[in-house]
Amino acid sequence: MAAGLPFRDINVHSSPSHYAFSSPSSPSAPTLVVDRPSGDLRLHDGKLLGSKRVSSIAGILGMIKLRLDKYIIVITKAQPVGRIKGHMIYKVISTEFLPLRERPLHDPDEDTYLSLLKTLLKSSPLYFSYSFDITNSFQRQAHIDPSVPLWKRADDRFFWNRFVQSDLIDFRGGLNTGYGQRHPSGQQPEVDPFILPVMYGMMEIKNTSIKGTPLTFILITRRSRVRAGTRYFSRGIDDNGNVSNFNETEQTIILNDHASGGLGGYGSNQNGAAGGNAGKEVQVLAYVQTRGSVPVYWAEVNTLKYTPKLQVRGVESAVPAAKKHFAEQIRLYGDNWLVNLVNQKGREKNVKEAYEQMVDYLVNSPAENVEGDKITSEKFHIIEPQQAKTTYDRIHYVYFDFHNETKGLQWHRAKLLMDQLAPHVLKHGYFRGVDMPGDSGRVEVRGHQTAVIRTNCMDCLDRTNVVQSMIGRFILSHMLVDLGIIREGENAEDDQAFEFLFRNVWADNADIVSKSYSGTGALKTDFTRLGIRTKQGALQDLNNSITRYVLNNFADGPRQDAFDLFLGTYLPSDSNIGGQLLFADRRPLFIQAIPYMLAASIFLIFVGIFTRRAPEAAVWPLRFIIVICVAVAAVSSNFIWSNGALYVNWPKLNRLPHAIESVQDTLSRVSHNPVVGSLVGTKHERGKSDARLLGLEEGKKRIE
Repeated sequence: MAAGLPFRDINVHSSPSHYAFSSPSSPSAPTLVVDRPSGDLRLHDGKLLGSKRVSSIAGILGMIKLRLDKYIIVITKAQPVGRIKGHMIYKVISTEFLPLRERPLHDPDEDTYLSLLKTLLKSSPLYFSYSFDITNSFQRQAHIDPSVPLWKRADDRFFWNRFVQSDLIDFRGGLNTGYGQRHPSGQQPEVDPFILPVMYGMMEIKNTSIKGTPLTFILITRRSRVRAGTRYFSRGIDDNGNVSNFNETEQTIILNDHASGGLGGYGSNQNGAAGGNAGKEVQVLAYVQTRGSVPVYWAEVNTLKYTPKLQVRGVESAVPAAKKHFAEQIRLYGDNWLVNLVNQKGREKNVKEAYEQMVDYLVNSPAENVEGDKITSEKFHIIEPQQAKTTYDRIHYVYFDFHNETKGLQWHRAKLLMDQLAPHVLKHGYFRGVDMPGDSGRVEVRGHQTAVIRTNCMDCLDRTNVVQSMIGRFILSHMLVDLGIIREGENAEDDQAFEFLFRNVWADNADIVSKSYSGTGALKTDFTRLGIRTKQGALQDLNNSITRYVLNNFADGPRQDAFDLFLGTYLPSDSNIGGQLLFADRRPLFIQAIPYMLAASIFLIFVGIFTRRAPEAAVWPLRFIIVICVAVAAVSSNFIWSNGALYVNWPKLNRLPHAIESVQDTLSRVSHNPVVGSLVGTKHERGKSDARLLGLEEGKKRIE
């Protein structure tokens, strides 16, 4: 095995005093020992006596300390999804938590923590490779020393399990975490094979052909672990310049990849034979796009209404954070073309205007130019600097009113945006590399991508994916022209079989990115897959919209808590064990009782309507009860609808300021109600912080 690459097979041995991890294929490598219950790490040469083999695992995902115990998270099953230049890529199928205490302790909070983490990992699209860095784009890989251990090469933004690998990484570096770990001083390079970087996102590898030329088509979306979360509980930017729902999508074609020919059934081969002619140089052509939330301070506050309340803070306060964000983006990608797709009218208008004000600040008094059109008065809004003076002059803002331009299902009009972007996409190019002879892993770079298109809408989901797939199709055609596979003027979509594959891969990408953030697949993917809108697609969109509403109001709080736990933005405290439970519902009993009153009333109404009665039985008592139940149901429904913030399932670990304010304002209003105010309890003054009523205790928040 090459130095620094993770072990492909690990045996786990267990005893009351320790867990031992060793690789049977590398018998000379030391054994990693985790002492129980302390969690201390050490390396041991040779076999450990007194332990029995428990299982064989695919890798160690990491270690996490909860309230009462520490757990080792191991990957118990992984499924191959395809090869990239001969390197197999795997998807995590199942994981297991190994407690350090021989007799695990339990309390409701600890059990809830475990349930949150297990549910998150079960539903997360996680990918890894033992020999290939999937966290970095091909262009970044070309400039990284391949002899460096795989985990050190990983892009920190997309190293999804970076936090839970902290103990192993600190042990490898000889550091003391201050977390009870007693690490020996000095480097421990023998630990490198136990550290396995995992990526969260989307990965599809297809062996196909275009115009008879075999190639490998790859689409990878990498989700950032920084400021990760759910749709309405993670918006905008934070003080460190990190934006919500940031994803990097890389579209790649590989020619003459004979090392990956024949994936053993793991890759699609529906459009032609895979592989190339041995002896021809392996060429990689890749293009990267990004998406991310609008980089200002804004939030949407759930109130059970279908459309949440929108809050946008002053733009000036977010300028330092936006500068950090774009400085990093420019350092990583070069020029940034910011494509904004939010509506220019209605509730989204405030976000659009805030974004444009932000860009105004950054590019230092720009000149604005509005290009008119025969159909719409404002199709493109372009902000460019008058004179190049600062780093931020590499920011180029383009606004496109997507919904207005494509209304009536005129999706072809999105190409108006492509016409605007095309010269810049071609000017800044794409990555092109050729594998150097031998098995060194080094690449001869023949072309760089010197800019990135950063696309956003409100959620960075449905509209964004349509535009990104359109840009992907455009640049792919130019790649194929440059390779001589198609002639100038021809397009990749002329090959119907490949176009079908292309549409479905991008639609799969839309669904996975959307499900990760909103809980459901993307909308309008029937058009993405088929090129037309269908009745079945419309019904699916209706189902997704209803499901999103339910999940975003009643299920995303726990999901956000799970992200915060796994990614280390919340650290469970072991103080006050046995005290007040963190996840207990501490709303006033009257508030808690209303949904039960509604459910009971509806139940009795159905019983009254559908229960058979004797012919001689009096009718009016039953009708009176039904009338009373209808009245109670109506009053309860109105109360819940009018005070929706009290019934949203908010995150309970890292409290959201706008959530606290919304709940307290609602409680204050209810407590002043002359009818039910006395049932709620103490009247709440506006702005008074009383987290007990929210069920949102002050957590131990980790600052990056």
